Amino acid sequence: MPIATSPSDLLNQDELLSMSGLDFMTGILNGTLPGPPIANTMGYRLHTVSDGRVTFRGTPEFNVTNPMGTVHGGWYGTLLDSAMACAVMTKVPAGSVYTTLEYKINITRGIPLGMTIDCIGTIDHSGRSTGVAKGEIRGVEDGKLYATGSTTCIIMKLK
Repeated sequence: MPIATSPSDLLNQDELLSMSGLDFMTGILNGTLPGPPIANTMGYRLHTVSDGRVTFRGTPEFNVTNPMGTVHGGWYGTLLDSAMACAVMTKVPAGSVYTTLEYKINITRGIPLGMTIDCIGTIDHSGRSTGVAKGEIRGVEDGKLYATGSTTCIIMKLK
């Protein structure tokens, strides 16, 4: 998947508004649309997309640790926000956009550095003006639950 490296790599507003959120997310997954730069920064990538559900796959490395050498809580939060909000995005109609209003995470255990995880976002509700989703981070190899989250997003019709 190509990652945007400058603002000019991203879609302009008219291009974005011309497609549904599911088409947009599918385009990122199949490489016809640029992926978000934060994916490179944080060490994760879009892994699966379907209607109301997305999975990101990532492997935390030393660059995302806190001063104690463990995975920083912001990594969990960023990854969960991405997965949950993108699950909402799959339900956004053409002509609309969304943004996160709030999110909450619960870290249940530390992810070992170098462990590959899946972060799954699943839609609970998608309406005219709000979307609600949940998320979880699980180890790919061990299946253990490492964190959960919930979000509310605002959906805004622009066109």
